[in-house]
Amino acid sequence: MAERILMIDDDARLAGMVSDYLGGAGFRLTIAGTGREGEALLKRESFDAVILDLMLPDADGLDLCRRLRGTTDVPILMLTARGEPMDRVVGLEVGADDYLAKPFEPRELQARLRAILRRKGTPAKAEVLRFGRLEIDKGARSVRLDGEERPLTGYQFTLLLTLAERAGRVLTREALMDLMKGEKLEAFDRSVDVHISRIRAAIEDDAKKPKRILTVRGTGYVFARDQDR
Repeated sequence: MAERILMIDDDARLAGMVSDYLGGAGFRLTIAGTGREGEALLKRESFDAVILDLMLPDADGLDLCRRLRGTTDVPILMLTARGEPMDRVVGLEVGADDYLAKPFEPRELQARLRAILRRKGTPAKAEVLRFGRLEIDKGARSVRLDGEERPLTGYQFTLLLTLAERAGRVLTREALMDLMKGEKLEAFDRSVDVHISRIRAAIEDDAKKPKRILTVRGTGYVFARDQDR
C-alpha cells in the first residue's frame, strides 16, 4: 500500500512539483496550504509522514511542529527556506525527525522521506534492553524509565538504541551516523548533539548531569554500561 504523506506548505508551485514527483514514486500526497488545515487533516485522517514548511501564512512552523509532536508520533520532515543552521537545530529540538533546506532536489526529498519512514517501520526482534531503571523495547520502539514511557522521535530512538547496543564503547559522531544505516545529517550543525540533548531530556534524571549517555570530550559519546538503579 502506498504511504500517505501530508505536505503543509503554502507554495502552490512547489507543492505541485512535489506532488507530481512523489506520486510518480508511489506515494499518495495530500496538500494543506495552512497550518490550521494541516492540523485538521491530521485529526481526521491517518498519514505516514508529514512534510512541514517552516514559514506558513497562519502559523510558525516550529510552533506547529511542537504541537504536532505533542499529539502524534508521525515522522516530520521540516522544510526551511533560509537553510540557517539555527533554524535546523531548533527544528530538531521541537521534534522534527529531519530537515531539508529550500531549494532542494526532489530526489533528495524522496530519499530523506524514505529514510524517516524506514526508521519508523523497521522491523525489530521482540527484545527489551534493560539498564537499571531504563528499558528500551526494540520491538515496540519505545523507551520507559521507571515504567513510564518517554517520548522520542524515530531518529532519536534509533540513535539511543545504537548507543545502548554498544554500551561501554565510545562512538564518534561520524561512527554513529554510519551505524545508523548511513542516514547522515549535515555535520556542520552538530545535529547529533541536538538529538543527544533531546534524548537526555527524556531519559536522564538530570539532563545537565547525565549518567546514561556520557560525553567524551573531543571524541563523541558513550552509553554507560553500569548505571544507578
